[in-house]
Order: sequence, then C-alpha cells, then structure tokens
Amino acid sequence: MTSAARAHGETPLLEVRGLHVAYRKVEAVHDVSLRVPSGSIVSVIGPNGAGKTTLLGAIMGLLPARGWIGYLGEDITALTVERRVRRGLILVPERRELFAAMSVADNLELGAFQRRGEAGVRTTLEQVYDRFPRLRERRHQLAGTLSGGERQMLAMGRALMAQPRLLMLDEPSLGLAPLIVREIFSIISDLRATGVAILLIEQNARAALQISDYGYVLESGELASEGPSAALAADERVAATYLGRSAAAASSSG
Repeated sequence: MTSAARAHGETPLLEVRGLHVAYRKVEAVHDVSLRVPSGSIVSVIGPNGAGKTTLLGAIMGLLPARGWIGYLGEDITALTVERRVRRGLILVPERRELFAAMSVADNLELGAFQRRGEAGVRTTLEQVYDRFPRLRERRHQLAGTLSGGERQMLAMGRALMAQPRLLMLDEPSLGLAPLIVREIFSIISDLRATGVAILLIEQNARAALQISDYGYVLESGELASEGPSAALAADERVAATYLGRSAAAASSSG
C-alpha cells in the first residue's frame, strides 16, 4: 500500500484495485485504483471522455470489468446491481433518469423500493423534504415539469431514500446555472455530516476539490494524479489544466 493510500484512510468503505473496463477492444478505463473511506467525499475529476462515467458504471455493476472491487472489505466484483444496492451502493446517474410522468412524491417513494415494509421509510421521506424544501413544495408536481436544478435535487433525494452508505454522483452540476451549482454542492458537502460517503464524478474541478477530502485526476482512462483535494488544487499542473489559472493565483484569490 502506498503512503498516499495509507493517508487516505486505513479501512475504506470502497476500494477499487486495478480496474479495467473495455468497450469491444478499446479500453476505456485502464488499471485504475481508488479508495473511499467511510464518511468522506472523494472526487474524480478530468476532461470529458476521460472514462469517469465508465468508472462509476463498473463500480455499480452496470458494466463488465476486470479487477477487484471491495466494499467493507468484501469482494463485490461479481455481485449484481441489485445486490450492490441492497448493500448500500447508490448511483445518481448523469441523466438523472427520473420518471417524468410521475409526481415528485412518487419518484421519491420509488427510491425506497428495497425498503418496502420498513417503518422508517416515512421518516426518511420527511428528512429528504427537510433537506430539499423545494421538493416538499412540489411533491404533487410531475417530475418532468421541474427545472434542471430541481430535477437534480429530486434525483439526489430519491437516492437518499435508499439510505445509502456510499452515494455515487455522476456530474451533478451538468447543465445547471452557477447559482444552482453552488446550492447543489453545498447540499453535497452537508451530507458528509450524516455519515454518507460520497464518490463525486465532476468536470467542475474547482467546485469538486473545494468540498472533497481527497481527489483523483483521470485522463484518457488512467489515473494521472491523486492526493488530498487541497494539495491537488495547489498543484500547478492541475490548477492550470482544470482550474483555468495557476496554483499561485488560485491561492492568492482565496
């Protein structure tokens, strides 16, 4: 184990080792390893087409992969998507995949389908409404009529209904106005206090590194760099490539 890995938490909730994912004969993810400690936010940044979404799909079991995926120390590489969900791995996909013709409330309740019969489902729903007041206001509204920011909130709220231990977010800022992006990232940051670990895939590197504890840089399907998020933000190459300015300029502007 590398010193960086040891510093990144001795007992990870999720650990990926030597992951390879290929489409036909083209390898989209090559020998990627990462760790997500319990209760942490870990970000994966990189350009469009770097393999970030493919990485999440493999971790969730949506794509065949070679390598090792461990969850709480257990090898889950061969588990079905459904069994991963039951263990607390929940993905909010880039397209959000809401049921547009159903109400906000019905979409949220579908998020708890694995918990049917549990007395705590209604309590969780109230907690989601408390975290996303706009969803409470629009609970009878059809999901397809929501704004982009509200749809992202609904997708996240639906995921939280499953009471995840690991929440995987694929490009939550995609297509949203800057003011809404700040609100979404504030909510993501607040989730850390609930004990939920978050694996955040994001092109908005600045926002991702500001709220995450540790970060990985994925380029052309391979890990180009990793480290504590503050260190990555201060790295000259990362700052110039993904933050649009030098690390010195970034630090001087606060």
